[in-house]
Amino acid sequence: MIELSHVSKTYAGKEAKAVDDLTWTVEDGKITGFFGPNGAGKSTTLKMICGVHSVDEGSIKINGHDIVADALEAKRQFGYVPDDPDRFLRLTGIEYLTFMADVYGTPSQRREPFIEEYGKRLDIYDALNARISDYSHGMRQKVHVMGALIHEPSVWILDEPMLGLDPKGAFELKEMMREHAARGNSVLFSTHVLETADALCDSVCIIAHGRMLFNGTLDELKAAHPGISLEQIFLEMTANE
Repeated sequence: MIELSHVSKTYAGKEAKAVDDLTWTVEDGKITGFFGPNGAGKSTTLKMICGVHSVDEGSIKINGHDIVADALEAKRQFGYVPDDPDRFLRLTGIEYLTFMADVYGTPSQRREPFIEEYGKRLDIYDALNARISDYSHGMRQKVHVMGALIHEPSVWILDEPMLGLDPKGAFELKEMMREHAARGNSVLFSTHVLETADALCDSVCIIAHGRMLFNGTLDELKAAHPGISLEQIFLEMTANE
């Protein structure tokens, strides 16, 4: 579970808040979609949840652990897939996964079956001995997905995870997200692909200019805007902002 209480963030040199008084709970056992136009504050919010960016006001807890006061334990709770997979490029795929397993203390009897199973599911197993710098964007995304899950976290956070994935990779990622939530864990992901929300999400949060516009289920969102598509709902809500 992720709990945000009155969270705000302002970047130096900017008057407007990137995130403005956001209070929100991402529940266990659910896939939660995080939506908003470019510059809405989605990536800033996710980076604050992960402790990458500091919180100016408010608090964030992950499974009860404060991301500031209890940072190390809070960070043990989640796996994070960033929006930019161009990281650790000098390592091979297997070196990166070994590094991530070592950081989180994943024992060899768990990491080896995991790497084989998920490497084959994502169609990257045979490329793990190559350098990440030689991977395509989609392959880099896949190896970071594996790195985020190798310690079996209860909270999974993904920032635009579908970008660059081939259809099989996108399908497998969605299945993995469903499986993760079905085990009673929480999944939080941002995306611009509204069709993905309709097919995948149990709940959604929509923000614009750092402010929450909606938080609830898709059924609740559609009931509040009868007779129009999800895309039209999104455009109307964000246009008003």
